[in-house]
Amino acid sequence: MVPVCQCLLSTVHDDQSEAMSNSSSISHFLLLPLAHTRQLQLLHFCLFLAISLAALLANGLIISAVACGHLLHSPMFFFLLNLALSDLGSILTTVPKAMHNSLWDTSNISYTGCAAQVFLFMFFISAEFSLLMIMCYDRYVSICKPLHYGTLLGSRACAHMAAAAWASAFLYALLHTANTFSLPLCHGNALGQFFCEIPHILKLSCSKSYLRKLGLLAFSACLVFACFVFIVFSYVQIFRAVLRIPSEQGRHKAFSTCLPHLAVVSLFVSTGTFAYLKPPSISSPSLDLSVSVLYSVVPPALNPLIYSLRNQELKAAVWKLMTQRFQKH
Repeated sequence: MVPVCQCLLSTVHDDQSEAMSNSSSISHFLLLPLAHTRQLQLLHFCLFLAISLAALLANGLIISAVACGHLLHSPMFFFLLNLALSDLGSILTTVPKAMHNSLWDTSNISYTGCAAQVFLFMFFISAEFSLLMIMCYDRYVSICKPLHYGTLLGSRACAHMAAAAWASAFLYALLHTANTFSLPLCHGNALGQFFCEIPHILKLSCSKSYLRKLGLLAFSACLVFACFVFIVFSYVQIFRAVLRIPSEQGRHKAFSTCLPHLAVVSLFVSTGTFAYLKPPSISSPSLDLSVSVLYSVVPPALNPLIYSLRNQELKAAVWKLMTQRFQKH
């Protein structure tokens, strides 16, 4: 009986050693190419270049307008500035590498580069979700408890909430990155995505380790769902309060500040949820690629447009900033 147990233990140890060896021997990953013909690769490069430049310009204008415009030094615009920073970070984490691969017809990313991309993407996406939840709380207090707005959302409270959002995003990204890259990888190094995404890295890991990681993903899903319920509950209260406002002008002003935020939340949550929770039966490389672009590239580029179209104060500040720049030159 003892030799049999020793043999089984030896087999398990050998399997684990082989798995760790396979994981440690990986020096790079292979990303999914955006296209398989040279013409389409160059087309995708131009498309991603246009999207990234638009996102850089739009988010940069929002950051500059809020930072320089004294009339925009309010909690709502302070959190919008932080949201623009997270949008810039997330799009700069994924798009430049995809553009590089399309331009030079390659698909490689180093092991270290992949780990850095996972960490930064999770960091900025988590920060964005936390900031969207804080902005929802800001709208709730502004409309439902206006007399307590200055107390609940003073400058110190806003700074603490923003710091908590970035700090929790850092810890969350660090936890996911460390857990993901501590798993032994047994199924090659080809990722079915144009950037390093955790679910596709998990497909390369061993089955037992994969179950351990699923527990963390389930916890994350529950956390995101709880935050989403908080946002929905807050907006139910907000709309109930708005509908009780007697003047039509007051209702219009309230809706003009709430609807852009609700549109951004809906776009971010719906595309991200579909990307991570879509049934495996409908999964395909082209669909995965399209959905990942929808939740990782499109929201950072559209968020400034959504906010600027509905907010007259922001549009005025951006226009003033641009005209001042032109006058100087």
